[in-house]
Amino acid sequence: MNNEIEILTVDFSQKKKEHKKIVIIILSFIIICLLSFAFLLYGPYSSFRNWLITTAMTTMSHQYLATWFYDDKTIEEVLNQNYVKESGESTDTTQVTLVDYTTSNKLFLNKYDKEILTKEPGNDLYKLINIEGEGQRGYLVAIYDPSKVKISTSENLGKKGQMLTTIAKNNNAVIAMNASGFIDPNHNSNGGIPHGVVIQNGKLISNEPRLNMSGGIIGFDQNNTLILSKMNGEEALKKGIRDAIDFGPFLIVNGEPSFIKGNGGWGTAPRSAIAQRKDGIVLFLVMDGRDYVHGVAGSDMGDLTEILLKYGAYNAANLDGGTSSGLVINNELINKPINGSGQNKTRAIPDAWIVTN
Repeated sequence: MNNEIEILTVDFSQKKKEHKKIVIIILSFIIICLLSFAFLLYGPYSSFRNWLITTAMTTMSHQYLATWFYDDKTIEEVLNQNYVKESGESTDTTQVTLVDYTTSNKLFLNKYDKEILTKEPGNDLYKLINIEGEGQRGYLVAIYDPSKVKISTSENLGKKGQMLTTIAKNNNAVIAMNASGFIDPNHNSNGGIPHGVVIQNGKLISNEPRLNMSGGIIGFDQNNTLILSKMNGEEALKKGIRDAIDFGPFLIVNGEPSFIKGNGGWGTAPRSAIAQRKDGIVLFLVMDGRDYVHGVAGSDMGDLTEILLKYGAYNAANLDGGTSSGLVINNELINKPINGSGQNKTRAIPDAWIVTN
């Protein structure tokens, strides 16, 4: 009996020591993680701090991710080192002329120009080009007829947004890409209230307040030229704008890229952009991000501008990004979105650029 008691005592003592070791290991791991995170937040290297502040402060509802950890002075200092300075110009419509390459000779300026102008057999509407680079993965669509590019909206605009796939399906769209951002007063991210102006088929269908941000009207006039200009909805209608949204910043105007300091002040994330070449071809660009397993963190304003310039963009603007970024072709989601919870999905949006037959 005494031997059994001694064995039980030894076993209990041994288990207690093992349990203590496990607790110590777990606590040590937690402390290491906290110290590492604190080092990233406040250490001598600014990359993480710049990324966190610029990414958070350009969102509609997640600025607290920066204000939790940094005071106003630090946030201001980071934003002053990362920004986009636009030229202040508007689109010069005389510089964009639709070229019919079926009747004119094709003179490729470079390999990127050749990619755009070499159509897929039997497809005169568009061409999908994969964008690959170090830490980047994206999708560029060349749309050969700009008259096919229009704005479409959620069926419950002003109240509730819809998924990009739903907007595409409802409008029989061959191609669809997210457009403007949205105002989120209740922080429910339902995507119902678009940011600023929305013009559809020559009618002002939404005229919500805009944030104090760069950019402005991004839309097409009756001659199917992409117009980038700082004006209100009524002014846009007088200028003959047929389809437009209100967002930014403008990345390229009349062939001149905006001055971009640091990451442009918008951080690194999934991104979307729209552009037009001098020959009238429209470009949709959607870049993946948050896919850290495959080393794809996302893109900043400089990355978007560089890619679009390579493919001949003459006028270009940033669109809403993050979980909003999406590209649908023939009812299939082409990009690989990852939301803030790590799920492979986009979110409801108020409007989208669509291409129909």
